Amino acid sequence: MTRVVVDASVAVKWLIPEEFSAHARMLLSTDYQLLAPDLLSAELGNALWKKHRRRELDSRTATRLLRDFSRIPIELHPAGRLGNLALAAGNRSTLVTADRRLHDTCREGRLGLLVGWIGQMPEA
Repeated sequence: MTRVVVDASVAVKWLIPEEFSAHARMLLSTDYQLLAPDLLSAELGNALWKKHRRRELDSRTATRLLRDFSRIPIELHPAGRLGNLALAAGNRSTLVTADRRLHDTCREGRLGLLVGWIGQMPEA
C-alpha cells in the first residue's frame, strides 16, 4: 500500500467532476493509504462554499458532498507549521496536489521529491 498525502485541491476532484477527477479518484482505491492535515475538512468546506457563492453548487448538494467526504478513510494529522509538506516528509510519502502553482513552485530542488502532480496519476 502506498501512502500519499492529499490536499483540498485533490479532495474537491473526488466530489466534483472536473479536470483530473478521474486521476484523483484513483487515489480512493485500496492501493493507497490517504493522509492529510486535519485542516483538510475546513479547506474542502471553504472550496465548496466558494462554489456555492458562485452558484456552481446549491446548498443541498454542498451539504451532501461534505457528508460523502466524511465517509472517505483519511488518516488526519495535526497541521503543524508546514502542513501538507511536513506530513509528507515525516511519513516518507508524496503530497499529491492539483494545485499547479504549489506543484510548480516545489518541483525544483529537494521539495520536488515530495510533491506529485495529480495529472501523473493513472485514471480510474
